[in-house]
Amino acid sequence: MAPIDAQGSDLREMIGRFRVLIIGRRNAGKTTILQKVCNTKDNPEIYDTEGRKVPVVLESSIERGNHDIKNAMVFKSNPGFVFHDSCGFEATTEEEFEEMKKFISEGVNAKKLKDRIHAIWQLAEKKFFLECDTGRVPVIVVFTKFAELHSVAYGELKEQLEGLSEEECSRRIEQRVEELFKNTGILDRLSDPNNWARAEYYVCLEDMTEPNANCNNLLQGTTFALDDKELRLCLVSTQQSNLELCIKCAVGTLVDHANRPFGPLRISSEDYQYEIARWFPHLKVRRKLIRPDDGWVAVLTDVVD
Repeated sequence: MAPIDAQGSDLREMIGRFRVLIIGRRNAGKTTILQKVCNTKDNPEIYDTEGRKVPVVLESSIERGNHDIKNAMVFKSNPGFVFHDSCGFEATTEEEFEEMKKFISEGVNAKKLKDRIHAIWQLAEKKFFLECDTGRVPVIVVFTKFAELHSVAYGELKEQLEGLSEEECSRRIEQRVEELFKNTGILDRLSDPNNWARAEYYVCLEDMTEPNANCNNLLQGTTFALDDKELRLCLVSTQQSNLELCIKCAVGTLVDHANRPFGPLRISSEDYQYEIARWFPHLKVRRKLIRPDDGWVAVLTDVVD
């Protein structure tokens, strides 16, 4: 019997690329976030709804505001993602805002999984939560201005930090930053029961212009906010270098099996290997079925791509 490819064409055919809508005002750092996610310094290529390439002139269209939200942005370094951009609501007309709501509604309710919006990354726009219905699509709120809170925290604690170790200073500053952040009340506003959109997760991205900065916590939060296993696999398949995320998803699979409501699910060691290996996109996972004289036996083979 022919091998069954557990990660390849079937999954991509069903889901296509992982589609993200990113929403935020100009100069909020959207370009940097997407470049870090896709591990590149290049700008994306932009395509219209017919698949025709849209020329990009001078500065990045992301920060200028990609006025046609339907246009798709793809980075050559990681074509597993498709991004759509909506500029900050303070810069939009009411007509543009309604167009964005329509785009979200169509993306949330699309019949085919590959045509849907799979996740929304929101740079804390209050109007969005009050007026946009995102259905079951997870909304991840991204905060990018934490450096300012660090300056405030250090100013408040400067005298108390004298004579302390560097590690203790860092711990106290981080603790104060968390307190200052909570005191803003923004988390309470995000969980307001009157909101149409609900934040599934929030992340704080700091020092994104630094060479070693990454968006691993954003990708992790998005992955675990998804309620569909195949969508999780699709997202993880774009992350060949993010070993930490792959391991967490694999461990999560084992925990899920162990915590089934009717007791641990009994599966063979080969099945366990198969379920774990699926989360590592650098492995090409195949399952072969061999029929000996006494019945069917499942055999797992892993091939490093």
